[in-house]
Amino acid sequence: MKLITQISRVLVGVLFIISGLIKLNDPVGFSFKLEEYFGANVLNLEFLIPLALAIAVGVVIFEVVLGVMLLVGFKRNFTMWSLLLMIGFFTFLTFYSAYFNKVTDCGCFGDALKLTPWESFSKDVVLSLLIIILFFNRQYIQPLFGKVAVNITVIAAFALCGLFGYYVLNHLPAIDFRAYKIGTNIPEGMAIPEGAPKSEYEMVFIYKINGVEKEFTDKQLDKIPADAEFIDRKDKVVKQGYVPPIHDFSIEKDGEDFTTAMLAEPKLILLVSYDLNKASDEGLNKLETFAKQAQAKGYKVIGMTSSDEGTIAKKKADHKLTLDYYFCDATTLKTIERANPSIVILNKGTIVQKAHWNDIDNVEL
Repeated sequence: MKLITQISRVLVGVLFIISGLIKLNDPVGFSFKLEEYFGANVLNLEFLIPLALAIAVGVVIFEVVLGVMLLVGFKRNFTMWSLLLMIGFFTFLTFYSAYFNKVTDCGCFGDALKLTPWESFSKDVVLSLLIIILFFNRQYIQPLFGKVAVNITVIAAFALCGLFGYYVLNHLPAIDFRAYKIGTNIPEGMAIPEGAPKSEYEMVFIYKINGVEKEFTDKQLDKIPADAEFIDRKDKVVKQGYVPPIHDFSIEKDGEDFTTAMLAEPKLILLVSYDLNKASDEGLNKLETFAKQAQAKGYKVIGMTSSDEGTIAKKKADHKLTLDYYFCDATTLKTIERANPSIVILNKGTIVQKAHWNDIDNVEL
């Protein structure tokens, strides 16, 4: 049992550190995932949405530090209770996601490793078993060093995590695991290979019978009572086909699609703000000067947002912006870049440079 405990200790500690560091590399992305969980259609904790980023940073730093605490043997009772409570929380979230199919990606490993809801839940069940073994055999968890060295190690881990989190929040993720990383050709990322499996759908009809809504597939239409009231029809995915790495990307304006034309431009700059109401005022103030400098060097500069025309007009007036804003889905824009606003430079559809608005003066034109 002592050997099993030490093996579990290493596995849990290392996994917590890796998982936490991946999310700490992109805390804004993890906060978007928390916002999904806090939404009205999931946990209905909308009052926590404004705090999502702070919670995300706090959770991932604590996750990394917990892994370090376990490995070095820091305050084992506190560490074990903390591990037990955290894995219990994560297991609840992943089960909820899997069973109710509410959040299709838990974000456990950020964009570095995508897991299905049931894979995430299975992973947490295994981790729970390992932590339970550690909890009931914690007498075998002894400090690796003296008390002072152990304390210094934990404090150093906490401080380094804080500095790393501060850096990525004010710049960009140190490692980009997303589909829009530098070097990616967007048209190629949207292409579907010839012969790729296609999604299969099943039509589901919703009828109200005696005041209760019931669902019927297209194969059960003969079972619908004559007095049933039709409510809606939806398409349910029976088998998921090939989904390209980049999807839902578009550049639209006034109902017209400019995607193909824009991606053919040899020198194109996208100034991305998924929501102009949430964009940094300091960042927006820097865009006009940058846009003029870029245009003078032959670049086509456009804004990208999911905000409505009224918001666009107000923000352009407030910050004296003369560039045109084009529409794109908010989720897609969040995936392209985390800063709001941010700068993305393309050469015929290939991403050649990305920058946080804090680093706008360092962009190479």
